[in-house]
Amino acid sequence: MTAQLDQTDLLDRAARLVEAARRAGADAADALSVRKVALSVDVRLGKVEETTRAEGDDFTLRVFVGKRNASVSANVLGNPAEMAERAVAMAKVAPEDKYAGLAEPERLAMDPPDLDLLDTAIPGVDRLTEMAGEAEAAALAVPGITNSAGGSARWALAGLVLATSTGFCRAHIGSNFALSSTAIGGEGTGMERDYEYVLKTHLADLPPPAEVGRLAAERTLRRLNPVSIPTGRMTVVYDPRVATSLLGHLAGAANGAAVARGTTFLSRSLGEAIFPASIRITDDPLRKRGLGSRPFDGEGVAAQPLDLVTAGVLKTWLLDSAAARELRLETNGRAVRAGASTAPGVTNLTLLPGDVAPEDLIGGISDGFYVTDILGAGVNLITGDYSRGASGVRIRNGQLAEAVTELTMAGTLQEMFRNITVANDLVYRMAVNAPTVAVEGMIVAGR
Repeated sequence: MTAQLDQTDLLDRAARLVEAARRAGADAADALSVRKVALSVDVRLGKVEETTRAEGDDFTLRVFVGKRNASVSANVLGNPAEMAERAVAMAKVAPEDKYAGLAEPERLAMDPPDLDLLDTAIPGVDRLTEMAGEAEAAALAVPGITNSAGGSARWALAGLVLATSTGFCRAHIGSNFALSSTAIGGEGTGMERDYEYVLKTHLADLPPPAEVGRLAAERTLRRLNPVSIPTGRMTVVYDPRVATSLLGHLAGAANGAAVARGTTFLSRSLGEAIFPASIRITDDPLRKRGLGSRPFDGEGVAAQPLDLVTAGVLKTWLLDSAAARELRLETNGRAVRAGASTAPGVTNLTLLPGDVAPEDLIGGISDGFYVTDILGAGVNLITGDYSRGASGVRIRNGQLAEAVTELTMAGTLQEMFRNITVANDLVYRMAVNAPTVAVEGMIVAGR
């Protein structure tokens, strides 16, 4: 395991790729090395169903010749000179892209901070099997649970090395641990299922497996004997697990590349109020042990927190270097690298909590819908039109009532953002986090 944690060799290989590219005639270049290792165990009805281990290194060289660029990727790094020559030859015949290029040297993270993203206490197969089994057993022990779709425990390691021809050569590495359980309740055509899934960067931060199983069972039981409701306008309350989807839509619409293309309904909204004045949405890559944390972005730009929305006002776009150049702005370190591709993205995106408790938020609703699961992808970020399938629980006279299924929620993101109320129950579960939120005036269509 020590060898897998040591990225010295990857740093050396990335630097050699960049040097080879310059010798082959590239005006500029960067090299990305990614190391991934994962071990997972799936258990069902007390027996191990599958144990999986995967590991490997990937290498990507990106070269620039004038305003032209090209990339070459490999799973095994052979001769750096041959790889560089292929990339340069491809770049010479590629179309020009006047916005592509490396990040400015003065923006690079030459002294990146330690964000405590790596846990070196790695569990083996026996420990993962025990954790998965405990989670499933706890779910099956809850009265009303009739079957199990299994429990799962996983450990993974991900390391990244980036070297550029402007002198940047840095690495970061992190671990994550996942634990899940899926429970089944009911019989025959009345069966329902739900799950609990937890992901952390450190093993000690995971909740007890029994808690994971119990929550999966409780969510399953809440879905039994569902009914439909008549079509109408009502307040929709998003469980924190699905409230994050609204942040995802915001991030997509505030993506600088989409703004530059004119393919977002927010393209003319910078500096305008798009939420109530109480709303603040941050993106913080420097949060310790954060699942989206990173000391530098996919171009090596130093990571810095930013407010995407302050007092309801859209303050900035999400920018990498190319999008920033096209919009005549400066990158804010949001480049996400996936092999040869670089695009703006988010790190730890968070809707900060409000002042009202979730039970009080629900208590003020005479007729509404508490959504726990969302289906489909009916969101148009060009127009803001929103239509998603959903299931959850009816809100009747301020109380959660019967389970509800086969609904469609519709509206526009513009209206939804303006009519949002935020509860105070924020918990950091994933890289994108939100508390319970209520959206007034949505159209809910039943069968």
